[in-house]
Amino acid sequence: MALERSLHAKENRRLESRAGERVDYPFLVLVLLLLTVGLAMLYSASYAQSQYDTGYQISTKYLQKQAVCAAIGLAAMYAFSRIPAAFWYRMAWPMYAGSIVLLLSVLVIGEEVNGARRWINLAGIQFQPSEIAKFTMIVLFARLTRGFGQRAREFRFGVLGFGIALMGILVPLALEKHLSAIMLMGMVAVVMMFVAGTSPKWLLAGAAGAAVFVLIYITFMGYAGDRVSAWLHPEQDPGDTGYQILQSLYAIGSGGLFGLGYGKSRQKYLYLPFQYNDYIFAICCEELGLVGALAIAALFALTIVRGYWIALRARDRFSTVLAAGLVSLIAVQTILNLCVVTNLLPSTGIALPFFSYGGTALAVNLGEMGIVLSISRYRNQRKIQEEIR
Repeated sequence: MALERSLHAKENRRLESRAGERVDYPFLVLVLLLLTVGLAMLYSASYAQSQYDTGYQISTKYLQKQAVCAAIGLAAMYAFSRIPAAFWYRMAWPMYAGSIVLLLSVLVIGEEVNGARRWINLAGIQFQPSEIAKFTMIVLFARLTRGFGQRAREFRFGVLGFGIALMGILVPLALEKHLSAIMLMGMVAVVMMFVAGTSPKWLLAGAAGAAVFVLIYITFMGYAGDRVSAWLHPEQDPGDTGYQILQSLYAIGSGGLFGLGYGKSRQKYLYLPFQYNDYIFAICCEELGLVGALAIAALFALTIVRGYWIALRARDRFSTVLAAGLVSLIAVQTILNLCVVTNLLPSTGIALPFFSYGGTALAVNLGEMGIVLSISRYRNQRKIQEEIR
C-alpha cells in the first residue's frame, strides 16, 4: 500500500511538472463575456447614482472602482490558472485558519457600511472577509472529501466532520449578523456534501433543521419578518418595506419584450434602491427586455454547465469536488439573486456574480474561475486511482 501511494505521489509530481493542456477555451470565453456584459450593465445602472453622489461631476465613479478590481481579478485568474490544484490542497488548513481570524477581526476593527459591520479597511483598501471565507470553505471541503473517501457516508465523517468545519466559518458570520452569507455557504456546503457521498437522509434532516431555524428567526427578528411580509404583500406598504420590491417589478415590467434600450432605464434615476448592486438585474430587464434578460440567464447557465463538465472530467477526486464547489457557488448566488429580483423569494442581500457592484466579490470570483481553468488543463489526462478508505 505504501508503495502504491508513493507511485501515485510520483505520478502527481510528474503531471504537475508538465506544461499541461490548454485551458478550456469555451469556459474562458463564457467567463469573459459575463465580465464584459456585467461591466457594461454596471455602468448603465450606476450612471445616475454616480452623478448624484459626486455632485454631478463624475458618471463613472462605481465603474472605475469595479474596473480596477476586475483587472486585479483577471490577473488572479491568469495566475491561478497556472497553479496546480495540489497547491490548494496543501493550503486548505492554513487558509481556513486565516479566514477565521479575518472574520473575527471584523468584529473588532471592521467598518460599518449601510448599518452592517462586514468590511475591513487596510491602507485605504476595503474588502469583505466573508468573500474569502466562502472560497476557503470550498477548498477545505474538497480536501476533507478526499481525506474521508468512502467514509463520508458515515455520520461521523459525512455529517460531523463537515459540520464542525463549517461551523468554524458560520459562527463568526453569525456574530456579524451576516445572514445572507450564512444561507449561501450552507447551501453550497450541502451540494458539496452530497457530491462527497454524505447520505441524503442526513442532508434532508439538516434541511429540515435549517427550515425550523429560519422560521424561528423570522418569528423573533422583526427585520427578517418585515422582509417576508414585504415579499408576500409589497403593495400593503409601498412607501417603506414594499418599496424596493415594487420598484424592481416596475422596472422588469416596463422593459417589455425588447426593453427600453441600453442606458435608457428610468428606475435607475434614484427610484430603485441598490440598482447597481443587488437589483442590477431589474435594470437589465428594463433596458434589454425579456429577450436580453433571457440571454443573460442563458449565459450564466452555459457557464455553470461548462464548469460542471470540467469538474466531471477532472483527474482526481479533490479537483472534481473543488471545481464543483466553485461552480456551485456561482450557481447558487445567481439563482437566489434572480429569484429575489423577480420577487420569487424574500430579499436576501445576495449579489449577482460579475454584475453587481462589489470589488472583493468580483476579484475573488475571477480568481476562483482561474482555479477551474487550471483544473481544466488536465481534463483529458488519465484519472488518478486513489486509495479507497
